[in-house]
Amino acid sequence: MAVNAINFDIPTGQVVGFLGPNGAGKSTTMKMITGYIPPTSGSGTVCGIDLVEESLEVRKIVGYLPENNPLYLDMYVKEYLEFIAGISGISGNKNIKLAVERAIEMTKLSPERHKKVGQLSKGYRQRVGLAQSLIHEPKVLILDEPTSGLDPIQVVEIRQVIKDLGKDKTVLLSTHIMQEVEAMCDRVIMISKGEIVADDLVINLTKDGKSLEETFRKLANSESHVKHI
Repeated sequence: MAVNAINFDIPTGQVVGFLGPNGAGKSTTMKMITGYIPPTSGSGTVCGIDLVEESLEVRKIVGYLPENNPLYLDMYVKEYLEFIAGISGISGNKNIKLAVERAIEMTKLSPERHKKVGQLSKGYRQRVGLAQSLIHEPKVLILDEPTSGLDPIQVVEIRQVIKDLGKDKTVLLSTHIMQEVEAMCDRVIMISKGEIVADDLVINLTKDGKSLEETFRKLANSESHVKHI
């Protein structure tokens, strides 16, 4: 069983780190939330919209950056984002242009906008993936390893972008880098063997001088659950 009857709720304006060892069920959960795969049981909603009954409506309000970040490598960056804007439901050349320019500016892609995606470094490809997840101004962002492949300067920039987005959106992000969670997230949900073992504010999980990494290792290897917030 990939995910075993997990339960959580995330309000608007909160950036939540979704942590767990490899195979814990993080990506499966994210794919269910985005409507990519249906749950075999249970229920879920995004902004009050049912994940199963209204899957297409959920996708309209969710921005998703998957871990493998699939892109059309033969397309130019600007061309690719225009294409994504169109299939995301943005109509009219003026509106598409504005959406693309906003996404490029937010992700600092301007120097690479006229290059083919296949010519970009891994870090800039990751920025393109983030830009496509933002282009239709979703209410909810699901980001699976959003800073993978970025250099230290790019990491700082993208962290700030995500923090800014979290002011008026719901953001759920997965990462293995604890410093990222401490830098970006208000709250942490830890999952192990398909079950939630912790759900609390970062400040509570790091009190008494404990590092988030220490807490994570202890809980990931424990069968006991901690109190949820």
